[in-house]
Amino acid sequence: MPLEPVRFAVLGDVRVRRGDALLDLAGPQERAFVALLLVGAGQPIAVSEIVEVLWGADPPRSAVNVVRRHVGSLRRMLEPGLAARAEGRWLVRDAGGYRLVTDGDSSDLLRFRALRDEANRISRRAPEEALQLLTEALALWRGPVAVGIPERIRAHAVFASVDRERLAAVREAADAASRAGTPEAVLPELRQAAARHPLDEPLQAGLVLALGAAGRRSEALRAYESVRARLAEGLGIDPGAELREARDAVLRDPSPAPADDPQNSQNSQNPQNPQFTAGGTGTKGSQDAKGPQDATGLKETMGPQGPVVLPDASDASDASDASDAPDASDAPPRVLAVPSQLPHDIPAFTGRRTELDEVLGLLDAGASRPGTVVISAIGGMAGVGKTSLAVHWAHRIADRFPDGRLYVNLRGFDPSGAVMEPGEAVRGFLDALGVPPERVPHGVDAQSALYRSVLTGRKVLVVLDNARDTDQVEPLLPGSPGCLAIVTSRDELSGLVAAHGAHSLTLRPFDAGQARAFLVRRLGAERVAAEPEAADEISELCAGLPLALACVAARAAVHPHFSLSAVAAELHEAHGSLDAFARGDATVDVGTVFSWSSRAVSAEAARLFRLLALHPGPDFTLPAAAALAGLAVRRTRPLLAELTALHLVAEPTPARYALHDLLRAHAGELVHEQHTGADRRAALDRLYHHYLHTAHAADRLLAPNADPLPPPPAPDGVHPEPLADDDRALAWLTAEHTVLLAVVDAAAASGHPAQERLACQLAWSLEPFFDRRGHWHDGLAVQRTALDAARRIADPVLEARGLRGLARVEGRLGLHTRSVPRLEQALSLFTDLGDDAGRAHTHRSLGWQCEQRGDLPGALRHNQLALGLFRARGDRAAQASVLNSVGWYHALLGEYRQALEHCFEALAMLQELGDRYGQAATWDSIAYAHHRLGRHPHALLGYRNALALLHDLGVPYLEADILVRVGETHVATGDHEGARVAWQEALILLRSLGHPDAERVEALLTARDGHAGAG
Repeated sequence: MPLEPVRFAVLGDVRVRRGDALLDLAGPQERAFVALLLVGAGQPIAVSEIVEVLWGADPPRSAVNVVRRHVGSLRRMLEPGLAARAEGRWLVRDAGGYRLVTDGDSSDLLRFRALRDEANRISRRAPEEALQLLTEALALWRGPVAVGIPERIRAHAVFASVDRERLAAVREAADAASRAGTPEAVLPELRQAAARHPLDEPLQAGLVLALGAAGRRSEALRAYESVRARLAEGLGIDPGAELREARDAVLRDPSPAPADDPQNSQNSQNPQNPQFTAGGTGTKGSQDAKGPQDATGLKETMGPQGPVVLPDASDASDASDASDAPDASDAPPRVLAVPSQLPHDIPAFTGRRTELDEVLGLLDAGASRPGTVVISAIGGMAGVGKTSLAVHWAHRIADRFPDGRLYVNLRGFDPSGAVMEPGEAVRGFLDALGVPPERVPHGVDAQSALYRSVLTGRKVLVVLDNARDTDQVEPLLPGSPGCLAIVTSRDELSGLVAAHGAHSLTLRPFDAGQARAFLVRRLGAERVAAEPEAADEISELCAGLPLALACVAARAAVHPHFSLSAVAAELHEAHGSLDAFARGDATVDVGTVFSWSSRAVSAEAARLFRLLALHPGPDFTLPAAAALAGLAVRRTRPLLAELTALHLVAEPTPARYALHDLLRAHAGELVHEQHTGADRRAALDRLYHHYLHTAHAADRLLAPNADPLPPPPAPDGVHPEPLADDDRALAWLTAEHTVLLAVVDAAAASGHPAQERLACQLAWSLEPFFDRRGHWHDGLAVQRTALDAARRIADPVLEARGLRGLARVEGRLGLHTRSVPRLEQALSLFTDLGDDAGRAHTHRSLGWQCEQRGDLPGALRHNQLALGLFRARGDRAAQASVLNSVGWYHALLGEYRQALEHCFEALAMLQELGDRYGQAATWDSIAYAHHRLGRHPHALLGYRNALALLHDLGVPYLEADILVRVGETHVATGDHEGARVAWQEALILLRSLGHPDAERVEALLTARDGHAGAG
């Protein structure tokens, strides 16, 4: 008698249906047991995990027996008449646990995942079909996962991760809808998801973009304001970069809004309609137990790459024709990113008509000569408006450069002395252009050559602001016809003119007519016409400098009842001279206007202005300013607004503030005149603690299995930024990247042991970020700084960590002859110190080094030593990660059953900890072992789970790497078409990254198609 079909549902309330009958799941615990098996998606769930999920950390002694009763009850329910102790068809014992046999026909969860996988596979070439598939997938949800089980159980990470899959599918549907030109199709689902997750910034950004793309501009801007207010009130933070960019995209979109949209008159100077996306950013991984890793070494958590399994000729007879291979013409470009880094244009830009006509004509002349790269060097004294003209010009011509607009402030004359090195700038450009970090070579010359190669055939605008000299600029100049470089500097840059044929334009202070026009634009024609003599007097006192005029105009605009004569009289009463502006160096007395402006603000705002000069970075945020002042963020916000209103502080990009070089120099003089050394040191202590405590919190989110060194207690007045999850942590670290480098350098060079110690700890807290993003050159610099500081203060604990940190990044860069001796020295120090955690993590790094040399038994031995130390310490996060590494090395050595034993134990712990990266790595290891055992359906399920996690996390290289192994598993089962599809998907991802592994995958496809042709 045939068995009745069974259907399982977990996307909403938990249901089991046999035939037409809905089965009665007796109690909430039994429902939870079934739900746990269902979210396991056909994989075995260890008994220990079942007990932990159902009862928590303190289960009763009878827990295992209760689980067995649930097993028996469920088996009899699914198959009435089943013999006692018989396993039956649906619920089987497997790998020390239980597995519910399900597939896409019997499980709504697996059906959802299959639809989502297929949608993602075709999303690039067929967004309309992808949207239909995702809509069908989302329709399977009837509420949050596993409704009806106890809330304590439903809050467990295994269920929360499935809810996150729904959220990811909503974002993917929004992206597909935008590509298909029907953004309104997903608005109902997006609104519901946004309401359920009011502080999820990527999701809220997706809603804002979808509303804008659907022509609902007013509603989009209201949605942005709503989430901005929630973030400010609930977390005390400003919106992140992704949310701000979504708002800016809506404001820039020139497409006509519906007639009832009051925002339909808004437009932008940039006529391009930015592409709508609802996704997030990609991430890279870490060498040493800190998440999935890059191309050169993902072995410790994701496992090293196994041997490539080429299709065997005897298995290729049923392969499809070679004409099905991917067409190179359809491949995406080598670099996907189209950067748009220009600062905001000045709405009230005025004057410089002659200069603007000259540079616009220069571009037209250059465009008429094919093969010409136009380089314009704009020079002039400080405060004369070089940056304003360059940025305004760049915005005017931005539409001529569809492949991107790059901008960097080279800080050539920064009073702090923090001049940007060319290597730092070119690496920033490569990152913005989408070059995978692992492809960035050593040395500025090689990096510059790669940068020029990436620009070949592209039309990109490059603005190099505030350059110190020609040597700083040359590595950043494009070499491709159709590109334009705009360079500003106080220096004449004669070398640039002589060697590169640059057109030089020197800006002079405004004459009387230009200055008056400037004031008319800022204050209104009527007010200036009423007091023309006073306006001329103000212009004369400001020496025609736009920066000084802007400060005075802002003061007058804030007080419209002040007569211009009174403003001029105030200026006369102030002491100082503007003559020093003409000297153009960083030690000038900034003079009357800035002294007058800084005295025109409240005492608290004036104090904040002075302290801002101590900040070592190129820009800062509101929370950082609050830390410097030792005030709450809410109290600092109006003070910063007061300074911004008078142009004493600029806001070049939303929520990031900066001081002009001259204003920084002026504030620097004031802070040394009016604050004692102890006051200044206390302010810097607060600032360094702000960055350290926030970076430490980010470290714990990105690398929960790492070896943290808790920071010392923060001084009063320090409030680290709240980071809700690893996405928020990555966003903060990315935004503060340059600032954090400057803070490490400044703290290490302070000469105060306590601050040098903070520099060491900050450097180590940044390690997972640098590793995941592939910023190994920056990691090398800060780790060297940290080790030097540790040795200066003669602290063996810090020295051991410094040695290990530097060795890890040296290993990343292939400098193994340096890194191995450092690790051995670190291990010796940790042993002398009795630091078992330090020893364990160092063993892991040594194991990775062994694996790089092909010594797999040595790699296994070091990881087993680490596992023993972690178990003795009770460190579950680190233990879970190293369990997977031990399992992986067992698999590489052919010991597959030992591999599965370790990896399933790791998986249960990682699911409990909510470590998605670690779970992806472990599913990959499990799948690899199943493949080698010949259990190919199990392998494919494991790979599918890993791919779902990695796609959600945005790790395209590792997706491609696993897709290669998926293809190998399909070949082993004789499914050559499945292998071809998997390898094609991998090839698309690798080509989009410009990754050299694309050649290996092309070889796989060529070999397969060659066999097919022969057959």
